[in-house]
Amino acid sequence: MDIISEIEKEAKKFYEGSEGCHGWEHTERVRALCTQIGREENANLKILELAAILHDIGRKFEEENEKICHAEKSAELAKLILAQHGAEQKEILEIVHCIECHRFRGNKIPQSKEAKILFESDKLDAIGAIGIGRAFLFGGEHNLGLSAAHDEFNVKLSKIKKMMQTETGKKVAEERHAFMETFFERMEKEIGGEL
Repeated sequence: MDIISEIEKEAKKFYEGSEGCHGWEHTERVRALCTQIGREENANLKILELAAILHDIGRKFEEENEKICHAEKSAELAKLILAQHGAEQKEILEIVHCIECHRFRGNKIPQSKEAKILFESDKLDAIGAIGIGRAFLFGGEHNLGLSAAHDEFNVKLSKIKKMMQTETGKKVAEERHAFMETFFERMEKEIGGEL
């Protein structure tokens, strides 16, 4: 079994019993985006794939204690897991950097191409059709009304396209943002009773 398959198996354990916006499905989508953007941007795909697989493994710790930053916890856990599976020290440092910097509200700036791509991929999964679906899922999980998804768009999701740093990320974000704008304009009209 190669290291990516081994680490994936290990990472999945952190998602047992988790549902919703940040479950294993989110990780799989982020991984797919990382791979596609990484190819376009000539990035190190092994670093990207491992960073994507491990980027949210610390999230359940944050859910249990909001003082814990899931990005920092994920990086800390990733370092141990990667070392246990024989990853090279240089690779571990690169992957840990990617994970530490992926958070929307984080104060660590992505420096490497791979860190920028993980950051973008994680954010791109929060916009477009998937982003709309996740916003409603989040609202349902917290017993919020329909307008909560629109509020999420206005407060957070509408800012994501300006955060992209690669040309590929900018292009994808532009298209996904436009889709969301059209959707929420239409939703607002329908909520207002327009035919």
